[in-house]
Amino acid sequence: MTQTASRRSNFKQADATRALRAAQKAGLKPSGYRIDPSGAIIVMLNDSAPASHATGNPWDDELMP
Repeated sequence: MTQTASRRSNFKQADATRALRAAQKAGLKPSGYRIDPSGAIIVMLNDSAPASHATGNPWDDELMP
């Protein structure tokens, strides 16, 4: 009979929420997340273009073609 060791989770729900909010703040459109076996939070993104920044820097329009 084999027993699997009970492992404590390496992350909290707040960590995943923080990662999703950071992606949104960066102008990305997260579609969800997954936790890999090492405990890293991987944010999954939509295939569409990044969302425009509502509070963008006005110099961006002047400096970017």
